[in-house]
Amino acid sequence: MERFDAIVVGAGVAGLRGAIELAAAGARVAVVTKEDPDESSSSHAQGGIAVALSGDEHELVLHEEDTLRAGAGLCDGPAVSILVREGRDEVLRLIEWGARFDREGNRYHLTREAAHTQPRILHAGGDATGREIVRALVARVRREPGVVHVPSAIVTDLLVADGRAAGVRMLGADGEERDLRASAVLLATGGLGRCYARTSNPPEATGDGIALALAAGCVLGDMEFVQFHPTALAIPGAPAFLLSEALRGEGGVVRNEAGERFLLAEDPRGELAPRDVVARGIAREVARQGGRPVLLDLTHLEAEFLEHRFPGILATCRSYGIDPVREPIPVAPAAHYAMGGVATDLDGRTGVPGLVAAGEVAATGVHGANRLASNSLLEGLVFGARAARSLLADGHVGREPAPAEAPRRRLPDPGAAEELGARLREEADRDLGVLRHGDRLAAVLARLEATIDGFREGVAPTRALVETASCAVVLRAIARAALWREESRGAHFREDRPRRDDARFRVHSRQGPSGMLPPVPVI
Repeated sequence: MERFDAIVVGAGVAGLRGAIELAAAGARVAVVTKEDPDESSSSHAQGGIAVALSGDEHELVLHEEDTLRAGAGLCDGPAVSILVREGRDEVLRLIEWGARFDREGNRYHLTREAAHTQPRILHAGGDATGREIVRALVARVRREPGVVHVPSAIVTDLLVADGRAAGVRMLGADGEERDLRASAVLLATGGLGRCYARTSNPPEATGDGIALALAAGCVLGDMEFVQFHPTALAIPGAPAFLLSEALRGEGGVVRNEAGERFLLAEDPRGELAPRDVVARGIAREVARQGGRPVLLDLTHLEAEFLEHRFPGILATCRSYGIDPVREPIPVAPAAHYAMGGVATDLDGRTGVPGLVAAGEVAATGVHGANRLASNSLLEGLVFGARAARSLLADGHVGREPAPAEAPRRRLPDPGAAEELGARLREEADRDLGVLRHGDRLAAVLARLEATIDGFREGVAPTRALVETASCAVVLRAIARAALWREESRGAHFREDRPRRDDARFRVHSRQGPSGMLPPVPVI
């Protein structure tokens, strides 16, 4: 057992920003991560970070309005205001810490992405923005002597004593379990894309933080809203590598096998419509083509511009035999981002005192039913800092944690774990994907309930078993909420309930371990 003032679980943008805030206040902080920080979802973010950099009130209001519009009526106004207005200061602070964003002459180069009414996207290295932001944050963290990095470890349980956070139980790279004790815990574990077979997310994004928080007594919110990136690489044998929104923002177009720009029939904005609209349009066209991908066409853009603006994307495509300068790229949607997660207030607080959550693992109400492109890195900075400050302000940091024993997680049969994981991912793609139906949702929920009921105590934990169990719990939460929401809104589309129903469903869904809870109103 080791004692810390605070523990941060996850080392993406939200976790690193929170760790910096805690350490700057003199706290001794453990940062626990499954991989090194440069392998987080944050580091893979390509397109950029949205920010009203000028600080002009009109620019701030426009960013707020675009975010609210993309969120399809479910964004909480105060959360959006915090994101946009505190986001500028966070980005300027990041620049002070050494983040190098791309310039055009003496000014930062700003680009536009889908559903943004104007250029406001800062980027770095062309298409390596996340990596540059993480680099700057890691460099800043390393200047804090109070931060201890615990790599190659997966948290298996949250420790709770007398209803308060008391630390974490983790499985190290050596296969041994040990407890880290602290009365202040920041969950920043990222997303859940790897619970799907086709995803843009890195291997560690298996929804662990959501499953951990649920087991600790937290409430989940808006789990039905999973964003599917419309254009992920679709080549047999290749990963679903994300092809940034910025490609379409810079003039790329999507065509079917016949060469037609079919998205204009879905929405007059075509390729620049919100992500949910574009993803549905592509999913339908893929189905009409018998499952074959559509084509992202950049060949009409200047080769020199593409080489400069998207060097990483071009290099990856070429490694799989596609040269985007000369030929269209086969693409199809892939699970990308979770709008829902652990329900928090505007300062990251959950229902467990001393336990806060920030970044993709949290549901703050900032994204509503559909995240505006490039708001995710901004959210990690803003709410990672706010969550850390709330731990400090509430007096949790440094407090002696009460003695605690975490209940052993029920885990799958080790002999069937690999087969189970593959089945879960296949079912997620089929039944919890871009296009859903009530009958399929009810059926997959029943199967997930039966699967989880079959888990048992006393199984020695491994990373694979913990991740498989997390995915089962997360997918059940998505299925529950998607079945409950009998409408279509944002990233949640039900073919049997294709219309939006504000009278009944302009509310945030909520659920606990036993099922759905009363919803809460949008604020």
